[in-house]
Amino acid sequence: MENYTFNSYMLQIEGLNVEEASRYPVFFVLVSVYLFIMMANIGIVALIVLDKSLHQPMYLLFCNLPFNDILGNSVMLPRVLMDILQPPAERLISYYECVVQAFCSHMFGTTSHTVLMIMAFDRYVAICNPLRYSVIMTNRMVMKLTVSAWGSALVLVGILLGLTIRLSRCRTFIANTYCDNASLFKLSCESVVINNIYGLTFTVVLLISSIGSIIVTYTRITVVCLTSNSKSLNSKALKTCSTHLFVYMIMFVFGKMNIVLHRFPEYSEYRKVCVILFHIIPGSLNPIIYGVQSKEMKRFLSKLFLSRKVLSS
Repeated sequence: MENYTFNSYMLQIEGLNVEEASRYPVFFVLVSVYLFIMMANIGIVALIVLDKSLHQPMYLLFCNLPFNDILGNSVMLPRVLMDILQPPAERLISYYECVVQAFCSHMFGTTSHTVLMIMAFDRYVAICNPLRYSVIMTNRMVMKLTVSAWGSALVLVGILLGLTIRLSRCRTFIANTYCDNASLFKLSCESVVINNIYGLTFTVVLLISSIGSIIVTYTRITVVCLTSNSKSLNSKALKTCSTHLFVYMIMFVFGKMNIVLHRFPEYSEYRKVCVILFHIIPGSLNPIIYGVQSKEMKRFLSKLFLSRKVLSS
Protein backbone atom coordinates (compact mmCIF):
# COMPACT_ATOMS: atom_id res chain seq x y z
CA MET A 1 0.00 0.00 0.00
CA GLU A 2 1.36 3.43 -0.98
CA ASN A 3 2.19 5.90 1.80
CA TYR A 4 0.84 9.43 1.29
CA THR A 5 2.41 12.63 2.59
CA PHE A 6 0.18 15.60 1.87
CA ASN A 7 1.64 18.89 0.58
CA SER A 8 5.20 18.18 1.67
CA TYR A 9 7.61 20.95 0.74
CA MET A 10 10.57 18.56 0.52
CA LEU A 11 10.66 16.15 -2.40
CA GLN A 12 12.94 13.29 -3.36
CA ILE A 13 14.20 13.16 -6.93
CA GLU A 14 15.33 9.92 -8.55
CA GLY A 15 18.10 11.35 -10.76
CA LEU A 16 20.31 9.27 -13.00
CA ASN A 17 20.82 5.66 -11.96
CA VAL A 18 24.56 5.34 -12.53
CA GLU A 19 26.60 2.35 -11.42
CA GLU A 20 29.22 3.01 -8.75
CA ALA A 21 32.11 2.27 -11.14
CA SER A 22 30.74 4.68 -13.76
CA ARG A 23 29.73 7.48 -11.41
CA TYR A 24 32.87 9.63 -11.63
CA PRO A 25 33.52 9.09 -15.37
CA VAL A 26 29.92 10.14 -16.14
CA PHE A 27 30.25 13.08 -13.77
CA PHE A 28 33.45 14.37 -15.39
CA VAL A 29 32.07 13.92 -18.91
CA LEU A 30 28.95 15.92 -18.06
CA VAL A 31 31.03 18.59 -16.27
CA SER A 32 33.22 18.94 -19.37
CA VAL A 33 30.17 19.21 -21.62
CA TYR A 34 28.57 21.77 -19.31
CA LEU A 35 31.71 23.94 -19.22
CA PHE A 36 32.01 23.76 -23.00
CA ILE A 37 28.36 24.77 -23.45
CA MET A 38 28.77 27.74 -21.10
CA MET A 39 32.02 28.98 -22.61
CA ALA A 40 30.97 28.47 -26.23
CA ASN A 41 27.56 30.11 -25.90
CA ILE A 42 28.76 33.00 -23.75
CA GLY A 43 31.62 33.45 -26.21
CA ILE A 44 29.22 33.59 -29.18
CA VAL A 45 27.03 36.20 -27.47
CA ALA A 46 30.09 38.27 -26.51
CA LEU A 47 31.40 37.99 -30.07
CA ILE A 48 28.16 39.32 -31.56
CA VAL A 49 27.99 42.15 -28.99
CA LEU A 50 31.62 43.23 -29.52
CA ASP A 51 31.79 43.06 -33.32
CA LYS A 52 29.65 45.80 -34.89
CA SER A 53 29.70 44.01 -38.26
CA LEU A 54 27.62 41.27 -36.60
CA HIS A 55 24.90 43.68 -35.52
CA GLN A 56 22.65 42.32 -38.26
CA PRO A 57 19.12 40.88 -37.86
CA MET A 58 20.28 37.30 -38.50
CA TYR A 59 22.88 37.39 -35.71
CA LEU A 60 20.73 39.42 -33.31
CA LEU A 61 17.96 36.82 -33.65
CA PHE A 62 20.51 34.03 -33.34
CA CYS A 63 21.61 35.49 -29.97
CA ASN A 64 18.36 34.09 -28.56
CA LEU A 65 19.57 30.52 -29.13
CA PRO A 66 22.80 30.67 -27.06
CA PHE A 67 20.97 32.63 -24.35
CA ASN A 68 18.29 29.94 -24.24
CA ASP A 69 20.93 27.18 -24.17
CA ILE A 70 22.67 28.87 -21.24
CA LEU A 71 19.35 29.15 -19.37
CA GLY A 72 18.24 25.56 -20.03
CA ASN A 73 21.55 23.90 -19.20
CA SER A 74 22.28 26.08 -16.15
CA VAL A 75 18.99 25.00 -14.57
CA MET A 76 19.22 21.30 -15.39
CA LEU A 77 22.86 20.11 -15.56
CA PRO A 78 24.24 21.40 -12.21
CA ARG A 79 21.38 19.65 -10.39
CA VAL A 80 21.97 16.41 -12.33
CA LEU A 81 25.69 16.58 -11.56
CA MET A 82 25.07 17.14 -7.85
CA ASP A 83 22.62 14.21 -7.67
CA ILE A 84 25.09 11.84 -9.38
CA LEU A 85 27.44 12.21 -6.40
CA GLN A 86 24.64 11.86 -3.83
CA PRO A 87 23.17 8.58 -2.54
CA PRO A 88 19.58 8.10 -3.83
CA ALA A 89 18.10 8.69 -0.37
CA GLU A 90 19.81 12.11 -0.11
CA ARG A 91 18.65 13.48 -3.47
CA LEU A 92 16.24 16.02 -2.00
CA ILE A 93 14.79 19.16 -3.57
CA SER A 94 12.35 21.74 -2.22
CA TYR A 95 8.96 22.08 -3.89
CA TYR A 96 9.60 25.72 -4.83
CA GLU A 97 12.97 24.89 -6.37
CA CYS A 98 11.28 22.07 -8.27
CA VAL A 99 8.63 24.45 -9.68
CA VAL A 100 11.30 26.95 -10.78
CA GLN A 101 13.28 24.16 -12.43
CA ALA A 102 10.16 22.89 -14.22
CA PHE A 103 9.31 26.41 -15.41
CA CYS A 104 12.81 27.02 -16.78
CA SER A 105 13.02 23.61 -18.44
CA HIS A 106 9.70 24.13 -20.25
CA MET A 107 10.70 27.68 -21.20
CA PHE A 108 13.87 26.20 -22.69
CA GLY A 109 11.97 23.62 -24.73
CA THR A 110 9.25 26.00 -25.91
CA THR A 111 11.60 28.86 -26.75
CA SER A 112 13.81 26.48 -28.73
CA HIS A 113 10.85 26.14 -31.11
CA THR A 114 9.75 29.78 -31.17
CA VAL A 115 13.28 31.13 -31.72
CA LEU A 116 13.87 28.77 -34.65
CA MET A 117 10.52 29.93 -36.07
CA ILE A 118 11.55 33.59 -36.10
CA MET A 119 14.95 32.65 -37.51
CA ALA A 120 13.16 30.79 -40.32
CA PHE A 121 11.17 33.97 -41.06
CA ASP A 122 14.42 35.97 -41.25
CA ARG A 123 15.90 33.48 -43.75
CA TYR A 124 12.70 33.58 -45.77
CA VAL A 125 12.83 37.37 -46.11
CA ALA A 126 16.58 37.36 -46.84
CA ILE A 127 16.33 34.80 -49.65
CA CYS A 128 12.84 35.36 -51.09
CA ASN A 129 12.71 39.14 -50.76
CA PRO A 130 16.34 40.35 -50.61
CA LEU A 131 15.67 43.83 -52.04
CA ARG A 132 13.27 44.66 -49.21
CA TYR A 133 15.22 42.82 -46.48
CA SER A 134 16.62 45.98 -44.86
CA VAL A 135 13.18 47.61 -44.97
CA ILE A 136 11.38 44.64 -43.39
CA MET A 137 14.02 43.43 -40.92
CA THR A 138 14.53 46.66 -39.01
CA ASN A 139 15.70 46.82 -35.40
CA ARG A 140 12.08 47.33 -34.43
CA MET A 141 11.06 44.15 -36.26
CA VAL A 142 13.90 42.20 -34.63
CA MET A 143 12.70 43.39 -31.24
CA LYS A 144 9.09 42.44 -32.05
CA LEU A 145 10.12 38.95 -33.19
CA THR A 146 12.27 38.42 -30.09
CA VAL A 147 9.52 39.59 -27.71
CA SER A 148 6.95 37.41 -29.49
CA ALA A 149 9.21 34.33 -29.27
CA TRP A 150 9.82 34.72 -25.53
CA GLY A 151 6.40 36.21 -24.70
CA SER A 152 4.39 33.41 -26.31
CA ALA A 153 6.55 30.82 -24.54
CA LEU A 154 6.08 32.65 -21.22
CA VAL A 155 2.28 32.66 -21.55
CA LEU A 156 2.03 29.01 -22.64
CA VAL A 157 4.38 27.72 -19.94
CA GLY A 158 2.88 30.00 -17.29
CA ILE A 159 -0.58 28.51 -17.83
CA LEU A 160 0.90 24.99 -17.95
CA LEU A 161 2.60 25.36 -14.56
CA GLY A 162 -0.26 27.39 -13.09
CA LEU A 163 -2.66 24.48 -13.64
CA THR A 164 -0.20 22.18 -11.85
CA ILE A 165 0.58 24.43 -8.89
CA ARG A 166 -3.13 24.59 -7.97
CA LEU A 167 -3.14 20.83 -7.24
CA SER A 168 -2.57 19.46 -3.75
CA ARG A 169 0.21 16.90 -3.39
CA CYS A 170 0.06 13.48 -1.77
CA ARG A 171 3.40 12.07 -3.00
CA THR A 172 7.00 13.19 -2.63
CA PHE A 173 8.95 11.07 -5.13
CA ILE A 174 9.87 12.43 -8.57
CA ALA A 175 10.78 9.61 -10.96
CA ASN A 176 12.85 11.76 -13.27
CA THR A 177 16.30 13.29 -13.74
CA TYR A 178 14.96 16.75 -12.95
CA CYS A 179 11.62 18.46 -12.33
CA ASP A 180 9.16 19.03 -15.16
CA ASN A 181 5.42 19.60 -15.38
CA ALA A 182 4.48 15.93 -15.81
CA SER A 183 6.61 14.93 -12.81
CA LEU A 184 4.94 17.63 -10.69
CA PHE A 185 1.31 16.81 -11.45
CA LYS A 186 2.04 13.10 -10.92
CA LEU A 187 2.61 14.04 -7.25
CA SER A 188 -1.11 14.81 -6.92
CA CYS A 189 -3.94 12.41 -6.07
CA GLU A 190 -6.52 14.79 -7.60
CA SER A 191 -7.87 14.56 -11.12
CA VAL A 192 -5.34 15.82 -13.65
CA VAL A 193 -7.66 15.65 -16.68
CA ILE A 194 -7.43 19.42 -17.23
CA ASN A 195 -3.63 19.25 -17.03
CA ASN A 196 -3.51 16.45 -19.60
CA ILE A 197 -5.91 18.25 -21.96
CA TYR A 198 -4.01 21.53 -21.77
CA GLY A 199 -0.63 19.77 -22.00
CA LEU A 200 -1.76 17.92 -25.13
CA THR A 201 -3.24 21.10 -26.64
CA PHE A 202 -0.07 23.03 -25.78
CA THR A 203 2.12 20.40 -27.46
CA VAL A 204 -0.09 20.12 -30.57
CA VAL A 205 -0.34 23.91 -31.04
CA LEU A 206 3.42 24.36 -30.58
CA LEU A 207 4.27 21.52 -32.97
CA ILE A 208 1.78 22.58 -35.65
CA SER A 209 3.01 26.18 -35.45
CA SER A 210 6.67 25.13 -35.44
CA ILE A 211 6.51 22.47 -38.17
CA GLY A 212 4.04 24.53 -40.22
CA SER A 213 6.25 27.63 -40.23
CA ILE A 214 9.33 25.59 -41.13
CA ILE A 215 7.53 23.80 -43.98
CA VAL A 216 5.98 27.01 -45.41
CA THR A 217 9.15 29.11 -45.24
CA TYR A 218 11.48 26.43 -46.61
CA THR A 219 9.03 25.44 -49.34
CA ARG A 220 8.98 29.06 -50.50
CA ILE A 221 12.77 29.24 -50.26
CA THR A 222 13.10 26.02 -52.30
CA VAL A 223 10.75 27.37 -54.99
CA VAL A 224 12.78 30.59 -55.25
CA CYS A 225 16.04 28.65 -55.52
CA LEU A 226 14.67 26.30 -58.19
CA THR A 227 13.40 29.19 -60.32
CA SER A 228 16.57 31.24 -59.87
CA ASN A 229 19.70 30.99 -62.01
CA SER A 230 21.84 32.63 -59.35
CA LYS A 231 24.46 30.20 -58.04
CA SER A 232 25.38 32.54 -55.19
CA LEU A 233 21.76 32.68 -54.02
CA ASN A 234 21.41 28.89 -54.16
CA SER A 235 24.70 28.43 -52.30
CA LYS A 236 23.68 30.93 -49.61
CA ALA A 237 20.27 29.28 -49.21
CA LEU A 238 21.76 25.78 -48.99
CA LYS A 239 24.35 26.79 -46.39
CA THR A 240 22.08 28.78 -44.09
CA CYS A 241 18.97 26.62 -44.38
CA SER A 242 20.74 23.26 -44.04
CA THR A 243 22.28 24.27 -40.70
CA HIS A 244 18.95 25.62 -39.49
CA LEU A 245 17.12 22.41 -40.43
CA PHE A 246 19.84 20.24 -38.88
CA VAL A 247 19.54 22.00 -35.52
CA TYR A 248 15.74 21.87 -35.71
CA MET A 249 15.66 18.11 -36.43
CA ILE A 250 17.99 17.31 -33.51
CA MET A 251 15.87 19.35 -31.11
CA PHE A 252 12.63 17.92 -32.51
CA VAL A 253 13.66 14.24 -32.29
CA PHE A 254 14.98 14.28 -28.72
CA GLY A 255 12.21 16.58 -27.49
CA LYS A 256 9.40 14.41 -28.86
CA MET A 257 11.06 11.20 -27.65
CA ASN A 258 10.97 12.64 -24.12
CA ILE A 259 7.22 13.41 -24.44
CA VAL A 260 6.41 9.95 -25.82
CA LEU A 261 8.53 8.05 -23.28
CA HIS A 262 6.77 9.86 -20.40
CA ARG A 263 3.78 7.62 -21.25
CA PHE A 264 5.86 4.45 -20.78
CA PRO A 265 7.28 4.15 -17.23
CA GLU A 266 9.16 0.96 -18.14
CA TYR A 267 11.43 3.06 -20.41
CA SER A 268 12.22 5.68 -17.77
CA GLU A 269 15.99 5.29 -18.12
CA TYR A 270 15.83 5.92 -21.88
CA ARG A 271 13.70 8.99 -21.19
CA LYS A 272 16.29 10.35 -18.76
CA VAL A 273 19.03 9.99 -21.37
CA CYS A 274 16.82 11.71 -24.00
CA VAL A 275 16.14 14.60 -21.61
CA ILE A 276 19.86 15.19 -21.06
CA LEU A 277 20.65 14.87 -24.78
CA PHE A 278 17.83 17.31 -25.60
CA HIS A 279 19.64 19.91 -23.49
CA ILE A 280 23.31 19.27 -24.21
CA ILE A 281 23.40 18.37 -27.92
CA PRO A 282 21.79 21.58 -29.29
CA GLY A 283 23.67 23.62 -26.68
CA SER A 284 26.98 22.09 -27.82
CA LEU A 285 26.32 22.13 -31.57
CA ASN A 286 24.67 25.54 -32.03
CA PRO A 287 27.85 27.61 -31.42
CA ILE A 288 29.92 25.26 -33.61
CA ILE A 289 27.45 25.03 -36.49
CA TYR A 290 26.56 28.72 -36.69
CA GLY A 291 30.09 29.86 -35.84
CA VAL A 292 31.73 27.74 -38.54
CA GLN A 293 29.11 28.71 -41.15
CA SER A 294 29.46 32.45 -40.56
CA LYS A 295 32.15 34.24 -42.57
CA GLU A 296 31.81 37.32 -40.36
CA MET A 297 32.39 35.32 -37.16
CA LYS A 298 35.42 33.53 -38.64
CA ARG A 299 36.82 36.87 -39.84
CA PHE A 300 36.44 38.43 -36.38
CA LEU A 301 38.04 35.41 -34.67
CA SER A 302 40.99 35.43 -37.08
CA LYS A 303 41.53 39.15 -36.37
CA LEU A 304 41.35 38.46 -32.65
CA PHE A 305 43.94 35.67 -32.81
CA LEU A 306 46.24 37.71 -35.05
CA SER A 307 46.12 40.69 -32.68
CA ARG A 308 46.98 38.38 -29.74
CA LYS A 309 49.94 36.97 -31.66
CA VAL A 310 51.21 40.48 -32.37
CA LEU A 311 50.86 41.46 -28.72
CA SER A 312 52.61 38.31 -27.52
CA SER A 313 55.48 38.75 -29.97
